[in-house]
Order: sequence, then structure tokens, then C-alpha cells
Amino acid sequence: MDENKTPASGSTSSAYAIPGAIIIAGLIIASAIYYQGPTANPGGQPAAAGAGAEEGNPQLDLIKAVDATDHIVGNPKAPVTIIEYSDLECPFCKTFHDTMHQVAEAYPNEVAWVYRHFPLDQLHSKARNEAEATECAFELGGHDKFWAMTDQIFKVTPSNDKLDPAQLPLIAEQIGLNKTAFESCLASGRQAAKVDADYENAIAAGGRGTPFPVVIMPSGKRIALQGAVPFEGMKQLIDAMLEADK
Repeated sequence: MDENKTPASGSTSSAYAIPGAIIIAGLIIASAIYYQGPTANPGGQPAAAGAGAEEGNPQLDLIKAVDATDHIVGNPKAPVTIIEYSDLECPFCKTFHDTMHQVAEAYPNEVAWVYRHFPLDQLHSKARNEAEATECAFELGGHDKFWAMTDQIFKVTPSNDKLDPAQLPLIAEQIGLNKTAFESCLASGRQAAKVDADYENAIAAGGRGTPFPVVIMPSGKRIALQGAVPFEGMKQLIDAMLEADK
């Protein structure tokens, strides 16, 4: 498992990585190819045991369909859907989270942003507990509190397991949740199944690092991006998809 980095200029990257995906986005859309290429694994670390997709062959069709259990920003019926599998202690996810807020603001009707959990236990032992904390926020206050909790964790964490777990109840209280009820939920572990389900789905779909964003085109075809793609890269790709859909 690894944290995905956006490739530097001139570096070797996977066949579906940004910026390569931007350059060939028009060709992908125009030819209606179900686009999936080899996964990038910059750190060279092996995939988790029991992975549902062979290394280098992501099975994007195994990604769970978006439903009412998902956390969505934007128009649920938007022509473009971006499913982001993310780790709350990953510094690249922290950067990409800000980028996705920019995307959501720029494309409120054209893009649906779906957030799912992908805590990399081998790298970030605290990320799974933090993911469960966001689901407790949802249990106690709905989607608005889920997003508020997620945003605030990303805002305050130094990343790489440096957030003190004692801060979580304080964050919950800060966003308007009952601190005692939140602590009870988190201690119960009842949100673990939700986090596990997202994690296993990411692995089955070929996720090997974070962030792991998958873009669903207006045609329904899917491409997986690599790493913390900057806003301008996302904008170029989304604009190309929307233009091709006219």
C-alpha cells in the first residue's frame, strides 16, 4: 500500500495517470473505451492480502454503485461522478480534499462528489478510527455533520498519524454534536463495518494507494486517476467529458 503522488514532469507513470489522462481524455471519451490501465505503486509495496483485483489490472466495474448510503456533495444526478477513496491521515488526500471542494464549487450541477473510506492501516494506524468518527458524526447529525467532521479532521491533522485521538470528541463538539453521544458511538465500534466495506470495495476495484479517485463519465465508463490531481487537471478532464457529452 502506498500514498499516491502526482507524477512530476518527465516521470514515468501508469497508463491512466494524470497528467496523461488529461492529454488523452478526449480520445478516451470519443472512442468510448472502458478505460483502465495498470495501477501505479510508487512505493513498491504489495497490495493487501485478499485483494480482489490482480496487481496492474484494476477492476473498475467492481466499484459499488452510488446509493443513499453514500456521502455526496453536488447534484446526485450529475453527468460526471467522482468517487474518492480517501485516508484521513494521508497528506496527499488532505491536498486532494481541498481540490475536490474547488471542483464541487465550480461544478455544482455537473459533478457529484462521493467520499468513501480507504484507510491504509500499514501506513496510518489512526486513520481507520478517524474514518469511524466521521460515520459517527453522520449517525448523530446526518450528511452535513459527516462533511463537517471530515473537513475539520483534514483541516487540523498534520497527517501521517500525528492527530491526537483525544481531539476527535472535541471536534465533534465543535461542529455541534453531543460529545458524550459521539464518544459512545466511537467506542462501540459499530461504524467499523461501513469503513471496512468501503475499504474492501477500493481494494477489489484495484486501489493500491491514496487518494484513489475514480471518475464516472456521462457515458457510464470509468477511469481511475492517480494521486492528488490539482484543480486545473481536474477541470481539464471534467470540461473534456462535458464537452464530449453535448
